[in-house]
Amino acid sequence: MAVYSIKELETLSGIKAHTIRIWEKRYCLIEPHRTNTNIRYYTDNDLKKILNVAVLNRQGIKISNIAKLNELELKEEIIRVSGSSNSSGTIVDSMVMSMIDFDEYKLEALIAKSISKKGFKSTVTDVLCPFLQKVGINWQSGDIYPAQEHFVSYLIRQKIIAATDALSNTFNPNGKKFLMLLPEGEWHEITLLIAQYLIKEAKHEVIYLGQSVPYSDVLAIGAAKNFDFVVVSSTTSLPGFEMLLYLKDLGGAFPEKKILYMSSLLKEQAFELSPNHHHLPQISHLTDFLSSL
Repeated sequence: MAVYSIKELETLSGIKAHTIRIWEKRYCLIEPHRTNTNIRYYTDNDLKKILNVAVLNRQGIKISNIAKLNELELKEEIIRVSGSSNSSGTIVDSMVMSMIDFDEYKLEALIAKSISKKGFKSTVTDVLCPFLQKVGINWQSGDIYPAQEHFVSYLIRQKIIAATDALSNTFNPNGKKFLMLLPEGEWHEITLLIAQYLIKEAKHEVIYLGQSVPYSDVLAIGAAKNFDFVVVSSTTSLPGFEMLLYLKDLGGAFPEKKILYMSSLLKEQAFELSPNHHHLPQISHLTDFLSSL
């Protein structure tokens, strides 16, 4: 069983820590556990309770009424609301609960429901990306099991690959060509796969190099192939690896190309990069960029 701080409950549920504390005291929704040194912590069951409460509260049900529900009534209300709601936030919260329970059937059903209502592209931008952002934050801080992250990543990865393969391969005379890769040592591929889907969906061409590509290979392929943009994605901070220096080297190696860097790791540092760099901290920034081409 995983344990969570109140800050991690806030990240995963979207409910402010201050609000959770008020709900604890006023409505006794959950009761924090304490370590031997009196540090508060919460369990998977506490997280699921807060997620369920958050879903109902976002549907306009008052917290005072939610607090009156027993466990069975809460589950019945969640089933009723989840069955009728197309809210992205509700779907994301339900996906987090499916991850905690390793419930592949429910996770599949939630994604399928979103695709049928929104289409795959909107599911990617409105559901999968916010969900993966929540998962990523807590995986990096060690607050969810690696097995949970692997469980959802594998399933979503398969969905994205299948959707990308299903795209029509129509030649676009005005299309651009994107060279896409992860730096050597980086294996978290989902953001790059999502970017590949969005780029192909926008009728552009992709040279997809994938995970952990040695810098020497990038230079060799870059010299041999024509392309307009280099897309680099990074999810983790790699020991001994300076991403800012790597991006500057890429910009120097390909001064006539635009270097697109997809990550939230660089924030205030990004302004130090040369004019041929373009920082895309969120998937929404990529969709905006593609719309501008």
